[in-house]
Order: sequence, then structure tokens, then C-alpha cells
Amino acid sequence: MALIAATVHAAPRGFLETVHKHITRCSTISENGDLNPYAIIVAPASVGKIHEGDVLIDNFNNMSNLQGTGTTIMRYDPSSKKMSLFAKLPAHSALCPGGVGLTTAMTMLKSGWIIVGSLPSTDGTTRTKSDGCLLVIDPNGQPVAAWTGPNINGPWGNMATIDHGTTATLFVSMSGLDVPGPDVKDARGYPIIVKKATILRIDLDIPAGQPPKIKNQTVIAQGFGQRADRDSFLIGPTGLAMSPDGKTLFASDALENQIVAIDDAPTRTTSAGTGRTITKDGLLRRPLSLGVAPNGHLLTCNGVNGQIVEIDPAAGKQLYAQWIDADQAQSPPGNGDLFGFAMTPDGKGFYYVEDDVNALVEAR
Repeated sequence: MALIAATVHAAPRGFLETVHKHITRCSTISENGDLNPYAIIVAPASVGKIHEGDVLIDNFNNMSNLQGTGTTIMRYDPSSKKMSLFAKLPAHSALCPGGVGLTTAMTMLKSGWIIVGSLPSTDGTTRTKSDGCLLVIDPNGQPVAAWTGPNINGPWGNMATIDHGTTATLFVSMSGLDVPGPDVKDARGYPIIVKKATILRIDLDIPAGQPPKIKNQTVIAQGFGQRADRDSFLIGPTGLAMSPDGKTLFASDALENQIVAIDDAPTRTTSAGTGRTITKDGLLRRPLSLGVAPNGHLLTCNGVNGQIVEIDPAAGKQLYAQWIDADQAQSPPGNGDLFGFAMTPDGKGFYYVEDDVNALVEAR
């Protein structure tokens, strides 16, 4: 009986308890000095310069460390363990209002097309930001189109994607509408919160050999808080992840310190407002990027410490937090260092970026 009890007790409660190693792979700084890695995705197919399983990372800052000015996407090849430049976009591209400042909103379709958000600034703050755009880039790193319009304002959070090959559905959080500069304060002296952030569903047609085209756009959630921030440019809903059954979209609501669910996300025709709360506070410290582990649990990186948190969405329970960046130079340790992450193809670990040292790390 004692042996059985010990075995049961030793069984992991979740995915994070099986992750023990954190291996720094490469610097994410580009040849032109771009830094501050934000988005990170794993390629689903081999097309053009990209091999299936490659890791794509974009940079939000230029060499002067101004936010909203990064123009490069880096490519890490796990087989050679080398980092190289995949795309360098023109900083003042006429395709995108205000130019280019790449955000954590990035995905790659099976057909090879990359869609990445841009929220550019000229002084590194939201005071000079534009509405931005979604850029369409071919699998050889060349920009071919940009999507703009009244629903696209500050594409910010990591995308969730449903990809059927000739059609696809993207989910993107928009966190820029009416956000002023960080010097505009409320009565308490804090940057004002504007409750206008949205989650936009974009339905695509993907003609053979041609760039994807927008078929429909639907705002499926709205009213999330957003505000300027000198350290992280802005704070708003950031992480998006689709449930394994493909019906529910989960989102991290950073300012409310919670994870919410948007039911019937792929098919709904109306807004769900700010959704329904799955879990709040506890181990969460301004949750940012969001993903799904092989066991169906959610993982989210904290913005205000160096932890990643595992959540059972069915039970609404926070299971575990693991320190993945304990840099003592920040308070709390790792504060502001984490942003994007992506599961490894084998499901046994995840890649993440550390902004403090501009590095790609693999956890296993």
C-alpha cells in the first residue's frame, strides 16, 4: 500500500512538472541591431526558405532600443542550431500606416504565408503610434500586402489560428484604439485605461500560389482594458489560444489579471463582450502570451515576474508556476523579461524568448 501511495503521489499534476531543462539556443539580435524579441512561432510546413519546425522570432525595437521600430524576423533552425535573418522589412513601408514596428501578433499558414502585426512608433511610445496593420510576407521573407481598416488598430497579441489549407481563420487582439501617450494620466497619476481593446476574427481564402485574402472580419469580443506603458509600450489583451476541440478561444486579459473564454469563437456572429472568466489573480501576474500544452492545459507567461503558469481550463484551476527567468536585476525577478512562447513540435517542451538578454531558450 505504501508503494502504491508513493507512486500516485509522484505522478505529475500537469505539464510543467515534466519540464526540467532550460537551454539557451541563440541570440535573437539581428544584423542591423534590432532587439527585444516579441513574437515566436514554430513553422508548420517547409516552404521557401523555411523548414518545418523552424522557429520564427520578430523584434519590436531597433538598435536604438526604441519600441515600435523593429523591422526584422529571425529564423532559428533546430537541426543546425543556428539563427539567421529571415526578413528585414522597410521601416517606412508605404504598405503600413506609420511604417513598421513588429509585434507579437504573428502566425505562419501551412501554405507558407506569414502574417505579422505592426504597431509602429517614432519615439518608442504610444504618443506617436499609428493604427498599424497586418503584413503578409511570403515564405522567402518578402512583404507582398498589408491589411488595414477600421477593425485593425494596434494588432498586438499572439495569434490563434485554424488552418485548413485553402482557408484559414485568424484571431488577433487589437489594443491600440484611442490609447494616448504614457504622459496622459488619470486622477491617481497613472496612465489612463481605455476599455476599447477587441479580439478580431479574420476569415481567409487562400488561392493556390497567391497571397491569402480576407473574406470576412468579425469582432468577437470587445471592451478589454488597454493603456500605455513606458516599459512595455502598452498593456492590453495579449495571449490567444484555441481549445483542442476548436470551439473556444481563450484570451489573457492583462489589466484584469485573468484568463477569459470566448465561446463559439469560430462561428459566432456577435461580440461576447469581455468573455467569461476562467481564472483570475492567484499565480497570475499580468498574463501575456498563451498556449495549449499536450494535456489540454493552458500555459501563460507572466509579465511582472519570470514565471510561466499552468491552468486547467475545465476546472478553472491554476496548477503550477515555474520560474523560467529569475533575473535578479529586475524586481520581482524576471519582471518584464518574458513575452512570447511556442510549443515544440514533439510536445515535450516549449521555446520562449527572454527580453533581458535577447535570447531564444528551449525548455524540455
